Amino acid sequence: MRDAVRSGGRRLVLASASPARLATLRSAGIEPEVVVSGVDENDVPAASAAEHALVLARRKAQAVAATLSGPAALVIGADSVLELDGVTYGKPGTPHEAVRRWRMMRGRAGVLHTGHCVIETGSGHQVEGVESTVVHFADLSDDEINAYVATGEPLSVAGGFTIDGLGGPFVDKVEGDHHNVVGLSLPLLRRLLADLGVAWPELWNR
Repeated sequence: MRDAVRSGGRRLVLASASPARLATLRSAGIEPEVVVSGVDENDVPAASAAEHALVLARRKAQAVAATLSGPAALVIGADSVLELDGVTYGKPGTPHEAVRRWRMMRGRAGVLHTGHCVIETGSGHQVEGVESTVVHFADLSDDEINAYVATGEPLSVAGGFTIDGLGGPFVDKVEGDHHNVVGLSLPLLRRLLADLGVAWPELWNR
């Protein structure tokens, strides 16, 4: 999907199909274009969970930046993974895997890592970073897990849970940036844009 709206006169492109990331930017007063990267999220060399998230964010931003024409744009790539016991978990994909994950996660804490990469297509400058947030999961019963998985929501989200949807009641607390768990760390994104000489208020819709 491509939208003609530009934030604050600047062209901002979100290289992600995530409705949650789009909603996060919109709630912060920013209306981006959306261009889905098509990057294979499973083809990542062995790396730490944080590096895994950053590699995918970088690939998404670079893939979309390479397709753009017209005025220079700020391209935002982002990807999230959950780390539990040193193992990296992306999207479950199937109900069986989602149930298995939740049985491991319940009553415990994991770390949600979100990689961010911003490319300014006019200059080719690129900045990136990772935000990590500790997520404490509720001690769900088997019935609660089965009911949640049956909604389909956990299948296509990093770690198999949301904090801004049906999964919200199943997260007891977070340590760090709440927005990061949704899919974009707004404070980190503001700092990355500042490194490119872009002040956050310049992106607000007027």
